Amino acid sequence: MLYNFMPAPVNGGFQMEDYWVWCGSVVQGEDGRFHIFASRWPKSLPMHPGWLVQSEIVRAVADQPEGPFTFQEVVLPARGAEFWDGRSTHNPHIVKHKDKYLLFYMGSTHPFPDPIAGDGYDLQDPRCIVARANKRIGLAVANSVNGPWERRDVPIVSTRPGKFDSFLTSNPAPCVEEDGSVLLIYKARQYEGHGHGKMTFGVARAPHYEGPYLVMSEEPLFPPDVHLEDPFIWRTEDGYELIAKDMDGNLCGEKYGGVHASSTDGMNWRIHPSLAYSRNVSWDNGVTRTMGNLERPFLFFQDGKPTHLFAATSDGTKGFHDASQTWNMVIPITREEYQQDQHKEVEE
Repeated sequence: MLYNFMPAPVNGGFQMEDYWVWCGSVVQGEDGRFHIFASRWPKSLPMHPGWLVQSEIVRAVADQPEGPFTFQEVVLPARGAEFWDGRSTHNPHIVKHKDKYLLFYMGSTHPFPDPIAGDGYDLQDPRCIVARANKRIGLAVANSVNGPWERRDVPIVSTRPGKFDSFLTSNPAPCVEEDGSVLLIYKARQYEGHGHGKMTFGVARAPHYEGPYLVMSEEPLFPPDVHLEDPFIWRTEDGYELIAKDMDGNLCGEKYGGVHASSTDGMNWRIHPSLAYSRNVSWDNGVTRTMGNLERPFLFFQDGKPTHLFAATSDGTKGFHDASQTWNMVIPITREEYQQDQHKEVEE
């Protein structure tokens, strides 16, 4: 394991009874309390792909990082089909930079009526197809963790015809430097005929978080046989570290387990062969469970050290396909245990 994980608190994290809850990104506010920014959408829709058309980013609060977190407000609600992010907001990643709060996220839109329970909404529904193709990355900024949030009328990272990110951009993973510049890893897909290809990662840089964001390579960050999702990155003395979801399990040894990679420049990465985190979770009631999901990993840092791993999880046995409940869980960390003595080199 990348870190020494403690048992996860059964009554920790964030969940809502009538909603699917996903993602999960935490910051300590100016009030000293801990605020989680998460995605939710009503259980009247299927978990997947309901998020594509009715997800909204919400905020909940707790007195300690473990939670439990109590819902406070909808942060980025639907605002109309004419906006690029007008029908769905998802994938929140919150960063506090000096006196500003930066909320990176994915948004989407479509011109069709909202789905209602039982109307047959699924992956083949035009609303789903159009919403998926309209996924883009945006940024909202506020002076307080309570808002108000200034949303932009255009994405910060859009698609590029003929490139690996021609179909969609999503899952932003920013690293904001002290001077306000940003290294941003993101998920992308490209058009293949009338459909889309597999998931890849891109990397963009900006001289300031306000932009502009420039994609740094004409090729994906990793070669085609590296199949990852849900990146999270952070700065170290030697460069950058990354964890992500291993879609096939051939990199970390566990399907949907965590991959760990490192880079000196944010462009050229080496993947370490060890498991960064596992779906096999020990809970503080003495039970160990293989979770249906353990996705959207987010490390919470205090005094420059990672103290908690947040992740989206489910009670299903087939991922979210048979889940009846999804929530944001949290795993406390005791100490760092990098395993960098051996690694697998991956060319740009």
